[in-house]
Amino acid sequence: MKNQNNNAKVTLVGAGPGDIDLITIKGVNAIKNADCILYDALVNPEILKYAKANTPCIYVGKRFNNHKLPQQEINNLLVEKAIELGHVVRLKGGDSFVFGRGSEEIDHIESYSIPTEIIPGISSALAVPALQGIPLTKRTVNESFWVITGTTSNGNISKDIKLGAQSSATLVILMGLRNFSLIMEELKQFRHKYTPFAIIQNGSLPTEKITIETINNYKNVIDTIDYASPGIIVVGDVVAEHTSFLDEEIQRVLNSSF
Repeated sequence: MKNQNNNAKVTLVGAGPGDIDLITIKGVNAIKNADCILYDALVNPEILKYAKANTPCIYVGKRFNNHKLPQQEINNLLVEKAIELGHVVRLKGGDSFVFGRGSEEIDHIESYSIPTEIIPGISSALAVPALQGIPLTKRTVNESFWVITGTTSNGNISKDIKLGAQSSATLVILMGLRNFSLIMEELKQFRHKYTPFAIIQNGSLPTEKITIETINNYKNVIDTIDYASPGIIVVGDVVAEHTSFLDEEIQRVLNSSF
């Protein structure tokens, strides 16, 4: 299959964490100029309102154990639609290059001599904690943060969680809810038992939910996790900056006194 369409082009657009106002202006302009859009499960479908009338918008979303299309089929579809229709926008939640497999898609598209463009998006790893008032770094508290996948391609937890746990860094763990207990047990080996963590689900959306606890008491929140909703785990002393942490800590002390 050769590129015989001089207008063929694919633009990877990061759609941000969910709130439609958190997509970049450049991303919106790309959507407005698209001849076809392929979008993922974590993309707020309201963003598609920026597309031209009658622009084909194809859902290719992937969620845990529910892949609309395998990755290779998505790669091929991007090429096919670019050759057939012209400018294709590949719309991904967050940022395309943060666990979004964007580089794989770019490599495949460019192998057909189709021009590509990358428009970064606001990653949920950055935006979601910030919207809750949790800084990823704070002077005198920590000096770095790690963004780690909680579930590798083989379903296991990343070995980097163990490495990150041995540092003072804030850990932002994406796609980790299904391995939550395994992750917490790993963290308990290296972080002090009163290290706070937050689980934030549906970040930046009206349905956003946050749960805060300490590593030692992680089992208290297992039954509150909605595994059907996307979420991140933030681990580190910076979580104590959340407005509700002190109130919840007082309640824990009071409850343990009786």
